[in-house]
Amino acid sequence: MNQQAWVSLFSGGKDSSWALYRALEAGLPVERLLTVHPAGDSYMYHVPATELTALAAESIGIPLVNVEGNFDAESVEDAGEQGDKETEIMADALRDLDIDLAGVTAGAVESEFQTHRIQDLCDDLGIDLFAPLWQEDPRELADAMLDAGFEIKIVQVAAYGLDESWLGRTLDEDALSELEALNDEYGVHILGEGGEFETLVTDAPHMDRPIELEYETEWDGDRGRVRITDAWLGE
Repeated sequence: MNQQAWVSLFSGGKDSSWALYRALEAGLPVERLLTVHPAGDSYMYHVPATELTALAAESIGIPLVNVEGNFDAESVEDAGEQGDKETEIMADALRDLDIDLAGVTAGAVESEFQTHRIQDLCDDLGIDLFAPLWQEDPRELADAMLDAGFEIKIVQVAAYGLDESWLGRTLDEDALSELEALNDEYGVHILGEGGEFETLVTDAPHMDRPIELEYETEWDGDRGRVRITDAWLGE
């Protein structure tokens, strides 16, 4: 009998990358990465730089499934309905896979909006959910990522206290200390789960080659992003 396979819900950011890494450490047979590329702002998915998941997948050595996250935005009345539509896009993609699916990995930390929808999706499909970050201490998670050798770049910020200097910055011990201070002062989430910042993992133990970047920064008063002009796998 063939072993059932796992799919990693994957954006290239630190949280989904950590969930994948932990799944591989636990011996789960992850046979696909699945990236949903939102058409615009999303309540369910990481938005910036998802086009780089192809490079990450090549470095990791697991095939990538790309899914366009398009839906009729004019028919959506509120965040809950949009979240439901976005989840259904993912569910359809999982149903279409040519594997015997055992479960999915997800990188949610505290977002009940995301996690409850993914859990309901898993229940509907009769599969398991592996969510190793769920309700863990954010600082301890961040420290574990750095201790494991994750190289994490900040590619988007949108929170009071985070200025243009954070764009392209490596998430290291100094950055975490500053984020803890911003959490105390302004409530900025240390892992950015409220959308305060978004990240890209450029190197990690489960990646054979690092992702190298060339980029410019774009700043709009109180928020900004890294606009990647070139990206490739290093040696």
